[in-house]
Amino acid sequence: MEENTSPLSTEKSWIKINPAVFFSSALLTIIFVVLTISSPERAGEIFGSVQGWIAESVGWFYILSVATFLVFVIFLGVSSLGTIKLGPDHSEPDYTYISWFAMLFSAGMGIGLMFFGVAEPVMHYLSPPVGEGGTPEAARESMKITFFHWGLHAWAIYAVVAISLAYFAFRHNLPLTIRSAFYPLIGERIYGPIGHAVDTFAVLGTMFGVATSLGLGVTQINAGLEYLFGVPIDIWVQILLIAVITVIATISVVMGLDGGIKRISELNMILAVGLVIFVLIFGPTVFLMQTFTQNTGAYIADLAEMTFNLHAYDPTDWIGGWTLFYWGWWIAWSPFVGMFIARVSRGRTIRQFVVGVLMVPVGFTFIWMTFFGNTALHMIMIQGMTHLGDAVSEDATVALFRFFEHLPLSTIISFIATILVVTFFVTSSDSGSLVIDMLTSGGEENAPVWQRIFWATSEGVVAAVLLVAGGLGALQTASIASALPFTAIMLLMCLGLYKSVRMEVVKKVTLKHATTMPYSSQPGSWKKRLKTLVYQPTKKEVLNFIQQTVWPAMEEVAQEMEMRGIQTSIQEGEDGRVWLEVLHGEEIDFFYSVRPREYEPPAFTLRATSVNRPGQERKYYRAEVHLREGGQDYDIMNWTKDQIITDILDHYEKHLQFLDVVR
Repeated sequence: MEENTSPLSTEKSWIKINPAVFFSSALLTIIFVVLTISSPERAGEIFGSVQGWIAESVGWFYILSVATFLVFVIFLGVSSLGTIKLGPDHSEPDYTYISWFAMLFSAGMGIGLMFFGVAEPVMHYLSPPVGEGGTPEAARESMKITFFHWGLHAWAIYAVVAISLAYFAFRHNLPLTIRSAFYPLIGERIYGPIGHAVDTFAVLGTMFGVATSLGLGVTQINAGLEYLFGVPIDIWVQILLIAVITVIATISVVMGLDGGIKRISELNMILAVGLVIFVLIFGPTVFLMQTFTQNTGAYIADLAEMTFNLHAYDPTDWIGGWTLFYWGWWIAWSPFVGMFIARVSRGRTIRQFVVGVLMVPVGFTFIWMTFFGNTALHMIMIQGMTHLGDAVSEDATVALFRFFEHLPLSTIISFIATILVVTFFVTSSDSGSLVIDMLTSGGEENAPVWQRIFWATSEGVVAAVLLVAGGLGALQTASIASALPFTAIMLLMCLGLYKSVRMEVVKKVTLKHATTMPYSSQPGSWKKRLKTLVYQPTKKEVLNFIQQTVWPAMEEVAQEMEMRGIQTSIQEGEDGRVWLEVLHGEEIDFFYSVRPREYEPPAFTLRATSVNRPGQERKYYRAEVHLREGGQDYDIMNWTKDQIITDILDHYEKHLQFLDVVR
């Protein structure tokens, strides 16, 4: 299919929605808000019961599923499947590595690092899941557990969704929505009720996952303002902060991906790297380098054991409040972060994607957790600052600011940290709004502004309601519960993605080794071929060639196929490209296109070209062949009609052999 036009959204310019997903998601969100506001105490009790039931009854399902995601993503990266591009074969990445890393990291877990960077290691040190707290062994275990919660598993969850979305949207021209990953499993039914249900679950998971982060972020902003300016820590102050920062996030989301989110993400990275360097310099530098090395080694050594540890033989409520909360949080975030990462990852191979998404953010996360967490542990264990541990145990939101009290320039650094929490808050909210808007509009990337404003506001309202209904406990429950149905969806996404990419690898192998008809050779033809190789045609010449030679060649093939009962279609694009499709019903159609492509002339022809063509006309064009998989990087300019027909039949013969293999 040449154009990617979604059949899901409406056509009016002022509203671009998929009604089934938009209205069902909005209605369920409104019902949740109304019921929670009408009886916050009762809602808090229900949240607590739900979290307890999930931890006790289906915790094993979360643990096993997340382990599956990690193994699957690593397999994609190291196998031959990793060579496939997330886009056509000729596509190039839209963003540099630096911008790419900044955006996926800021969207992925920025607020969480600020909230838990000091708090989690200290809390595990004082109250470990097993054993005695406050010992060197507890300190080692606390960092290993922290690495486990923030390491490969989290980013593998994001990667499953992101690879699936990028692959089906950019390589197969399906809508950039969760439902597209089900195409290999249910085909065109993704546009029906099943697809609507999948996208609705994704919207709700995203809504509650982002609301959880916003709730954590605003409590920490409140703590920072109390520390800096004496602003009281109060639920109504936090609701006011949500309102103010949601407005900022709304402005950012209106500015769009490149105008708002990209710039704020890069600011996040600058501030975050600055804080890390500050702590390394003014903290126990040698101790931090030692513990980083040891923490990483311990994490790698015990990764398998930690992955499957449910504490079945030593039952504890700890896993529900920590590991299952994190797995639920990451899964609830995965539609949002996965779609956002997919949106900015077009043109990269699966292997590049897996290495980039698993290694770079995880490496920075481990550095952050070590520098902040181990500095705090050093203060408590070695420097005797036990009051820091008491403060963290009493209120995790103040952990970061109590930590900065024991470092130079504490007020300035606390102010910078507060700004960083705000900017992470903004990138989480506007990225989430952008993704929810795309889900509810059927994959539209340029939906009307009012829709993005609606979802940005909705996220802020849900976060405020959860804070009123039960604070951190309600936020945890919302993440874990909303993630349950989407975990099953993600497992099916893995199946659909594997089925599709495996078929594509089979096709590439078939194309590479298939026996095809050789070109005919006539006396003197090599001179014409040499002339074609060194001549640099203009755009007009290429367009004339396409119209006068390529189009008639396609017509002859199409007419002959129609006579044999095979349905075909020939079409022309606005840029002069033409393409032939051979329709195979339920099986994969054959696609052959020739399109003009602009190039800079090589050095050895530049002088001759510059004499005859001034300015922009010095560029030359090629008539390049494109298949369904993308550009094939060869030029057929000045081929005869018979040679073009032979080339079409060569590729069609390979396509038929591919269908025989996978049939």
